[in-house]
Amino acid sequence: MEELQNTEPTSAALTYRAYAKINLSLEVLGKRPDGYHNLATVMQTIGLYDQLHIAPAPDLEFDCNLPDLVEENNLVWRAAIQLFDKLPAHNKMGANIVLEKAIPVAGGLGGGSSDAASTLLALNDLWDLSLSQDELVEEAARLGSDVPFFIYGGTMLAEGRGEELSQLPPLKPAWVVLLNPGLEMPFDKTSQLYQALCRSDYSDGSITLQLVKSLQSAKHPSQSLLFNAFERAAYERFPQLDQFRGAMVEAGADYVRLSGSGPTLFTLLDDEMEASQIATKLQANGLQAFAVKTV
Repeated sequence: MEELQNTEPTSAALTYRAYAKINLSLEVLGKRPDGYHNLATVMQTIGLYDQLHIAPAPDLEFDCNLPDLVEENNLVWRAAIQLFDKLPAHNKMGANIVLEKAIPVAGGLGGGSSDAASTLLALNDLWDLSLSQDELVEEAARLGSDVPFFIYGGTMLAEGRGEELSQLPPLKPAWVVLLNPGLEMPFDKTSQLYQALCRSDYSDGSITLQLVKSLQSAKHPSQSLLFNAFERAAYERFPQLDQFRGAMVEAGADYVRLSGSGPTLFTLLDDEMEASQIATKLQANGLQAFAVKTV
């Protein structure tokens, strides 16, 4: 394995956007024999993104604007190594990879998974590996349950552990206001929340099915179909979240949902001006808020 090296983007670097996501619905159907959980979730990419700057280099090099993320377990590095290992021994090529983070880390927005997927797509091009989309999805699944979704992006139904994907009609263009509370999260946050789920948090997937039908009929999803099975556990485990939910409501949000396992909160809106006003009010109170469009 090549050593991690501190680098800067070169003039020859190509830039790839790694978009964040929200979960429009997230139902947990129950625990599987293998210890994982079956899910039914509709994921949607949004216009908040990290940037990957990738250029040819003699060795495999990785750096990030957040120094704490420059370590061998980073999903970008792991994705790069996976594809590096596919190169013929007589034709090993390197890459200079610089990750510029903008998506809040461990925020429930899929930033790490999206970065990994973008790395696979970028290096497949740079190294001319000619991997098909299906083959890239297989590589993505080795990195994490959410990573395959980001090979596609857009609006998708995810089932199983999250790796069984079905393309859905694009969500009618909408605006999303995100609020990242900036709470310090344990490294095993998602695992803790899964463990905190009780039987009453499980459901049969019918809410997600209704949402899918709404999207297939080109309707804007109603608030009642935006659901997250982790919310009860998250608000109990991290009681400070309720203050941030209240701040969003006070700023004008009619409803607030948790994205993924949180702690980022969001509200979905039709109107750009309304979204901008809510985000501006939150920012004026010193909160990290974004108003972005669906992608």
